[in-house]
Amino acid sequence: MGYKVEKSDEEWRSELTPEEYHVLREAGTERPFTGEYNETKTVGIYTCRGCGTELFRSGTKFESHCGWPSFYDPADSDAVELLPDNSLPGRPRTEVRCATCGGHLGHVFEGEGYDTPTDQRYCINSIAIRLEPVEG
Repeated sequence: MGYKVEKSDEEWRSELTPEEYHVLREAGTERPFTGEYNETKTVGIYTCRGCGTELFRSGTKFESHCGWPSFYDPADSDAVELLPDNSLPGRPRTEVRCATCGGHLGHVFEGEGYDTPTDQRYCINSIAIRLEPVEG
């Protein structure tokens, strides 16, 4: 493990809904176009639903039309951890996790041609994050 926030499986299960647990602790994925933040334009800060760490800001959210909220850059480069994901045969991906608690957030893709400063798409499950609106 080695994360700042470490909890037993029982603790995570008692604090998260079954759907949140499945995504954050079992690297699940919510169905596309169903997440509460997929189309929101609310100004705010997106935090980890597992531990509250700031992960993304609304200013880096963009319309990718992929079915999940997309961001082009984390709020702090140390806020997320990137790991190789070879769970789909023949389709290597890069998993995005919260660097504080190890919660699975989604995946990051590069070189897709989006008109963003980083040419990256952090494809994040709505259920793994929480939006804290700010006036802006």
